[in-house]
Amino acid sequence: MKNKIIHGQVIPFNQSNIDTDAIIPKQYLKSIKKSGFGPFLFDSLRYLDPGDLSTKAKRKINPEFILNKAPYSSGNIILANDNFGCGSSREHAVWAIKDYGIEVVISTSFADIFKRNSFKNSLLLISISKNILDKLFQEILDSPNYELTIDVQNQTITTPSKQAYDFDISDSDKERIIQGYDDIGLSLMHKNKIEQYEKKMKQKKPWMFGKQS
Repeated sequence: MKNKIIHGQVIPFNQSNIDTDAIIPKQYLKSIKKSGFGPFLFDSLRYLDPGDLSTKAKRKINPEFILNKAPYSSGNIILANDNFGCGSSREHAVWAIKDYGIEVVISTSFADIFKRNSFKNSLLLISISKNILDKLFQEILDSPNYELTIDVQNQTITTPSKQAYDFDISDSDKERIIQGYDDIGLSLMHKNKIEQYEKKMKQKKPWMFGKQS
């Protein structure tokens, strides 16, 4: 298996129970495309005026919100406190995070459905202990330009001071992240077997496939 190294600026959200409605508000759930949600990530916190999918005018940004501040605005790793992604089961929350350019979310814990949706969409979630999380928050407080290096294959997080921390990930989830697979991608890995099965079934039960041209 090839490896994947993720390196980038950390965006600190030092709060617990960040829910999916905060990540992507309900008015954006009308679209089922996986792209185009990045501009609406943390929408109600990011902007001072409301919006929806039809909003085209430039909106006033909230200068106090972290995604509107340098260097965090160009970050690709979220560091958050307990129970990230709680609330509703909307997969749009993961789509918005991915579309913005976030590659990793690090926390002590994640809501179960959000966790499943994340790995299904090749968004890496890393669970770490409270002690390590607090250390990372303190380090980024001391030095805002704070970049982590994440080695997915070897399951390590390395800080700017070269301190390395291990993390757990299942083999199947690791493969999704390294290969960039979603559920369809995983199915297509078995394309030849699927086609062979379909061919066999067409010969065995042709009436199931209708009239063949």
